[in-house]
This record gives sequence, structure tokens and C-alpha cells, in this order.
Amino acid sequence: MARAAAGLRALRRLLDAIYMAGGVIAAGFLLAILGLIVAQMVARWTGHVVPGASDYAGYCMASASFFAFAHALDRGAHIRVGLLLTVLGRHRRWAEIWAMAVGAVTATFFARYAVKGTYWSWKLGDVSQGLDRTPLWIPQLSMAAGTVLLAICFWDHLIRLIATGHDGIRAERAGDSPAGPR
Repeated sequence: MARAAAGLRALRRLLDAIYMAGGVIAAGFLLAILGLIVAQMVARWTGHVVPGASDYAGYCMASASFFAFAHALDRGAHIRVGLLLTVLGRHRRWAEIWAMAVGAVTATFFARYAVKGTYWSWKLGDVSQGLDRTPLWIPQLSMAAGTVLLAICFWDHLIRLIATGHDGIRAERAGDSPAGPR
């Protein structure tokens, strides 16, 4: 029994580290956008052009968004209808389970098609229509990885809701702050 509990604690630490890594990767993509914008500005001041910079900034923005989804969900930083949850009272847990189940199934559906679409983009040799002719599987790969991470996070929270006394994603209750304890 102690071995199973230790294994579950190790899995919990691993998942939390993966969600944090997703947030760090998202921040890295945002910094890359900043770098691209600064490079474009400097290039324009000197009469030059950075080919494909706006395309790459778009890829970075999409990648940052997809990697940030799981991090935001795990931290309770997503948009939710708190008014509805406070009105539900004792039925709140069932609403949380239902919402997590719908989210998990939906995220899994999108993750499957994101991975499949990236594979086919690679297999067919899709390239961007811009001057840079970037193979599209490259930016799609990070978006697919972020979507898979989001699906894992939804299933993780759903299983914790069902199997343990986990209260759901940081609910705003009387006296709790949105940045309260996990």
C-alpha cells in the first residue's frame, strides 16, 4: 500500500512538473515573439527586412497559447462561471465532474485530430504559402503537443475529482482568493 501511495505521489509530481513545463514553454514562445518584433523594428530602422518574421511570430503566438492551456487549467486561471457554481451548493461537485468529463472528451477529440493533422501535414509535405515556405508540420507539432497536454490535464483533474476528495479547480468560495491553495 505504501508503495502504491509513493507511486501516486511521484506521478502527481511528474504531472505537476509537466504542466509547469508547458507554462515555461509558453513563456519561451512569448519571448520569441518579443525577439522577432524587436528584430523587425531594428531591421526596418536600418532599411532591411526580416523574411518571414511575422509568420514566425504567428506560429509562436499559436504555440504559446496551446502550451499555456494546460498550465492555466491546472492553476485555475481559466474562465469559469463562478456564479453558477456558487448557486449549485451541494450539487457543485457533480457539476465539476460533468464539466471535467465534457472537457476531457472534447480535449481528447481535438488532441487526436491535432496529432493526426500534424502527421498528415508532414506526410504530404505541406508548406506555408508565405515566402519562407515553412513546412507546416513544424509549428503544428507544438500546437498538437499543447493540445495533448491539455487533454492529459483534463483527465488528470477528472480522475482526481472522482477518485479523491479533490474539490475541483480552485473554486472561488467565501473567503478563498483565486490564487488560494491547491
